[in-house]
Amino acid sequence: MNSSFSNNDIYPRFDRKFLESGEAITSIGDGSLGGKASGLAFINKTLQEKISPNEFPDVLTNIPRMVVIRTDVFDAFMSRNNLYEIAYSDEPDEHIAMAFIDASLPAEILGDLCSLVENIHVPLAVRSSSMLEDAKHEPFAGIYATKMIPNNQPDPDQKFIVLREAIKFVYASTFFKAAKDYFKVSSHSIQDEKMAVIIQEVVGQQYYDRFYPNFSGVARSFNYYPAGRSKPEHGVVNLALGLGKTIVDGGLVWSYSPLSPKSGPPFGDPHDMMKNTQTTFWVVNMNPVSVYNPAKETEYMSHLSLTEADYDSTMKYIASTYDVSSQRIVLGVGVDGPRVLNFAPLLGMNEFRFNDLVRKLLRVCEEALSSPVEIEFAVSVLKNEQKIKFGFLQVRPMVVPDESIELEEKELFGGDVLLASDRAMGNGIVENILDVVFVKPETFDKKDTLKISEEIDLINRELVAAKKNYVLIGFGRWGSSDPWLGIPVEWSQIAGAKVIVESTLFGINVELSQGSHFFHNLTSFKVNYFSITFDGQFRIDWKWLDNQKVVREMNFVKHVRLEQPLKIKIDGRKSRGVIKKW
Repeated sequence: MNSSFSNNDIYPRFDRKFLESGEAITSIGDGSLGGKASGLAFINKTLQEKISPNEFPDVLTNIPRMVVIRTDVFDAFMSRNNLYEIAYSDEPDEHIAMAFIDASLPAEILGDLCSLVENIHVPLAVRSSSMLEDAKHEPFAGIYATKMIPNNQPDPDQKFIVLREAIKFVYASTFFKAAKDYFKVSSHSIQDEKMAVIIQEVVGQQYYDRFYPNFSGVARSFNYYPAGRSKPEHGVVNLALGLGKTIVDGGLVWSYSPLSPKSGPPFGDPHDMMKNTQTTFWVVNMNPVSVYNPAKETEYMSHLSLTEADYDSTMKYIASTYDVSSQRIVLGVGVDGPRVLNFAPLLGMNEFRFNDLVRKLLRVCEEALSSPVEIEFAVSVLKNEQKIKFGFLQVRPMVVPDESIELEEKELFGGDVLLASDRAMGNGIVENILDVVFVKPETFDKKDTLKISEEIDLINRELVAAKKNYVLIGFGRWGSSDPWLGIPVEWSQIAGAKVIVESTLFGINVELSQGSHFFHNLTSFKVNYFSITFDGQFRIDWKWLDNQKVVREMNFVKHVRLEQPLKIKIDGRKSRGVIKKW
C-alpha cells in the first residue's frame, strides 16, 4: 500500500447511531483500511482545513459518509468458509462469485451491517479497497469490483441480504481472472492481497425510478495529452452526466484544461461534436422489480439515453442544444433539439465557481501527497438550484515523466521509422522488444472488436508466460467498455504490452479517455502509448510489418517476431514518440 497513506488507526469505530455520529469515516473490524479508503482518510482532514465554505459558498464539499470493513474481516471470511481453494483455482468468475455469495460473513459484523441499512435510505456504493489499490506504482485501479445497490427494498431483511451479497461479491473480485492476470505481470503475489470494503452513500438524487448525480468527474493535475496552448502541468478534467462509470470505463466524456475551461476538444463542426460527445449515462436502478443476478456488477444499474435525463431536467448546467434551423450549437437547454453534453453552461459561466474549486482541490491534494494527483468526484445540483453538493470520492498519486529525453521533430520521419506520433504518452528509451502484435487493418471492423479482444488475450497469455514484452497496435480507443469506440480489452488481456499504439480510422476517431482506470494503469506501469490519427501526418508501415516472421496469425490479429529489437524513444514533455525499425 502507498506509504503516503499511513493513518489507518485514527478513524473511529462504526457507531450504530450512524446518522447522529457526525463522523464522515468510520470502520468495522481490525486490520488495514486498504488503499482507496486510506487515501480518503488521509485527505479528509486536509479538505476540511483547506477548502473553506466561505470561499465557495455555493458548494457543499465533503467526502460522502462511509463505513470501511477492514481487512481482518476479509481474512476471517476466507478462512471460516474454506474459500482459498476455489479462490486460487481456475474456475470461471461466475463460479467463484457464487461460492463467495453462498458463504457466510463473520457473525460479529452482522449487527453493525443491519444497523447501517436500517438507518440509511439512499443508494449505497460497495467499493473495493484492497491493500494494493491506489499505490503509486503498480496500482490495481479498476481491477476489483464496485457494486451499486438501491437500498430501497421495503423489507428490511431484503435490504440486509442485498448488502451482504454486494460485500461478498467485492471480496470475490479479488480472485477474478482480471486480478489473477494482473498479478502475473506485477511484482506482487495474489496470496499477499487482502481486501477491505467501503460502504458509501451515493451522491445524487432520485428521479422517478433512477438515482444519479448531475455529473461525475475525474481531474488530473498532469495532462499526458495537452492540446493547443495547454502544457502537461496544467492538468485535465473529464466530465460525464450520471455515475462515473462512463468515465472510468473509457466512454465518451467532455475533456478540458482547468486553466482554459472554455476551450473544449477541437471538433470540426456541430455534427462532429454530437457524434463524439456523451449520448448515454449510468444510474442506480431504483425499480423494485429487477432481475436477480448477484454475480453481476451492474445488477442494480441501468444504462440510459439522454432523453431520460432531459425528462428529469438534470442537464440545465451541462448541456447545449443543436438548433436545426441555424445548424449550430446554442447554449443551454432552453430550446427544443438534440442535446449536446459540452458542459458549456457550467464552464463558460463558471457556475458555482466549479472550475475554481477543481483547481484548488488539485493544488491542495498535490501539496498533501507531494506528487501529481488524480481525483474522482460526483456533483449533484440541489433541487433549489442555489447550491451544488460536491462529493469527493477518491484521490491517488500519479506517475509522471522524470527522466529528460530529447526527441527532435526530424527524428519522427524517415525510411527507418515504423511509426511516430506527436501525441505520445510515456517517457524513456526501450531497446529490447522483438515482438509486435497488431490488428490487421484489412480485416478490421467495429462489429468484431469483441472477437479481436479474445484473440489478443490468447496471444498476450503466451507472451506473458514466456516473459516477453511486446508492441501492440490496434484501432480506436483501447480498453473502452463500448465496443463501437474501440477494442474493449481489459487490462489483464494486454498486460504484457510495453508499448501500445492507438491508430484511428475513418468513422472511429475518438479521444483517449484519460480518466479511465485503464489509462491510470498505463501510466502507473509506465507503458508507452502512441496515438495516431487517420488524417494526420504520421503513418504506420504496415507493409514492413507484414513482411516480418509470423509467429501466429488469426482472423483479426497477427503476431510477428523481428530479427533485431525495435528502437523506441519517447519524449514525455513534448508528447513525441518514435518507433524505429533499426
